Amino acid sequence: MPEKTKRRDKAMDDLFKAILSLEDVQECYDFFQDLCTMKELADMAQRVEAAQMLLAGKTYEQIVKHVEISTATISRINRCIQYGTGGYAKVLNRLGQESEEAGA
Repeated sequence: MPEKTKRRDKAMDDLFKAILSLEDVQECYDFFQDLCTMKELADMAQRVEAAQMLLAGKTYEQIVKHVEISTATISRINRCIQYGTGGYAKVLNRLGQESEEAGA
C-alpha cells in the first residue's frame, strides 16, 4: 500500500492501545458499540468472515452467497491477504490456534 494511505499518529496509537487494553469479549462489545455504528461493526465482521473463507480456499461466489458481501469488497480483502501486511492471516491463525486449544 502506498505510504500516504497509512495513518500513524498519536490518535491512532491511542485507539490501538485502547483496543489492546480490552480484557474480554464483553468489554469489546461495550467499547465497539460505543465507538462504531452497528453497520460499521457488521461490515468489519463480514470482512473477517470473508477473509477466513478466502484463506480456506473458498471462491468469491461461495463467499458472496454465505456472507452477503460484494465482490469488490472480497477483492479488496483478497489483495490485502495477497499483498498486504499479513494482518488478516496473523490474527486468523491465532483464532484458529485458540479454537484448537479449546477443543483439546
